[in-house]
Amino acid sequence: MNYTEKLTRYTGNFVDELSTSGLRDVVISPGSRSTPLAMMLAAHERIKDWVIIDERSAAFFALGIAKQTMEPVALLCTSGTAAANYYPAIVEAYYSRIPLVVLTADRPHELRDIGASQTIDQIRMYSNYVKWFHDMALPEASPQMLAYARSKASRVIYEAQTGNKGPVHLNFPFREPLIPDFNLENMWGEEKNSLRAFHPVASGKRRLDQTNIAELSALLNGKEKGLIVCGPQVDQQLASSITKLAAAWHLPVLADPLSQLRAGRHEKEQIVEGYDAILRNPTIREQLKPDFIIRFGAMPISKSFLFYVKEMQDVRQFVVEEHAGSRDPVGNATNFIYSEPNSLCDDLLTVLPERKASDSDWLVKWQQVNERSKTILMDEGNTDLTEGTAVKCLLDEIPNSSSLFVGNSMAIRDVDTFFMTTEKTLTLLANRGASGIDGVVSSGLGTAAATDQPVTLLLGDLSFYHDLNGLLTAKQYELNMTILLLNNNGGGIFSFLPQSKNENNFEKLFGTPLHIDFQPAVQMYGGKYYLANTLEELKNYLSYSYASSGITVIEVQTNRTENTEWHQDKWNQIERDLLTYDSR
Repeated sequence: MNYTEKLTRYTGNFVDELSTSGLRDVVISPGSRSTPLAMMLAAHERIKDWVIIDERSAAFFALGIAKQTMEPVALLCTSGTAAANYYPAIVEAYYSRIPLVVLTADRPHELRDIGASQTIDQIRMYSNYVKWFHDMALPEASPQMLAYARSKASRVIYEAQTGNKGPVHLNFPFREPLIPDFNLENMWGEEKNSLRAFHPVASGKRRLDQTNIAELSALLNGKEKGLIVCGPQVDQQLASSITKLAAAWHLPVLADPLSQLRAGRHEKEQIVEGYDAILRNPTIREQLKPDFIIRFGAMPISKSFLFYVKEMQDVRQFVVEEHAGSRDPVGNATNFIYSEPNSLCDDLLTVLPERKASDSDWLVKWQQVNERSKTILMDEGNTDLTEGTAVKCLLDEIPNSSSLFVGNSMAIRDVDTFFMTTEKTLTLLANRGASGIDGVVSSGLGTAAATDQPVTLLLGDLSFYHDLNGLLTAKQYELNMTILLLNNNGGGIFSFLPQSKNENNFEKLFGTPLHIDFQPAVQMYGGKYYLANTLEELKNYLSYSYASSGITVIEVQTNRTENTEWHQDKWNQIERDLLTYDSR
């Protein structure tokens, strides 16, 4: 058996097992050393291949697909710095618990560490940001080695999904020649027509036993002023479970915009959306001090909530994690509950089906301050086109049964502020694991590639510029997406931070204006471009975009100083109103 046959059968069995174990999508970055895997993956009938030239864009595109589907997506690149360009998306996947299967091609062992071209040290190159790493053996075709290839393929899929989901990494050393022989019989191996994975995995939901549930309910029973918090998470079923628990216990729910609680058909009477504005004043934070806090999901985006929790060191706090982890940046004494969250809500309701009626006074207070803050935030008196009114317009116009991918910095904070509860069925996604501005366009397009529903991307000008070449994927694969570009000519988030007080170097170091006309760039990639100067124009352009195909970029140009003052005026109005209201 010659080397080409060994290479073909080895990679064929590996690729076929990826499919058998559940892989449906692979994003391939072109290169030479990865030829065996690239050609086999592209030829497999049950795997959808996406070819994206820029590795950083490719990795974030795969991340977007995986965020939308919560299924593992594979990445493949050649050796050298190509693999290093995957790093930012792998970091994001690790912290946001998204399953990525990273496949890097490498030089064989005899060419490593001797100055061979396009060769770097790829062994454990992603360090602790992957759940599992393995340096694959050189291709062989003995029954033992074909079983080895299948074993690693099957394992890499379940490692990406077991426990907290996340990225995994396999490194493939290949000798030349690199081209497989597609004329071989049975090149996919004996298991091609089987639906059984090489390593079938049976796993169950983590759940507290009755003793733990009884102890937990005893800690909570009798405490009148409880608070449920739900941070970023993607389980669409959790909204119903949390709101049922909140209704029975007469508790407010502080729902992050990425919690999936603000939209949908579940009950929303207990949901508080305006807590970021409410909790900006320390006096109000003290007046709303709870007896306990139960948090589901990651830490909410709101910095006001972070201050609030930091000040509650004497308040019993619980953080629910489905498998493991300690996502609690405030440093308070915290009870960690490792349990599947829907089951936990059901179990708590079984042991403690309702709470004292006096608890409703606490809920009513939160509901009243929330309504007062929402009245100010959603005041329709100002018809000027600002970043805030643009986001409100988008949330009004976005179609039912669609996805909204939100950029970081000001975009996600404006969604946090202006996204009120709705009966629409919406999925909200963002790269909040590491909260960077890189790769946002590509992640949004990955989301669009993974669903037939309308997808909207909301982001700022720096994020758009940072991943502008991601638009090539939209042109290449004729993807549909509406992009609302909020252009304040720089880093608008810094205008809200202490750095803004230092006028000497603020623009140079933090404001960083781009002075870019985005229209030619959008058109270069085959997209449609519109500049909205009024709210009515924005509404019309959004409506047109949702009815058309391809990529539509709608730009809203704003002034950073005016935007800061507009937001601050809203927050000041809420603060004055609530302080006066509470003293009555």
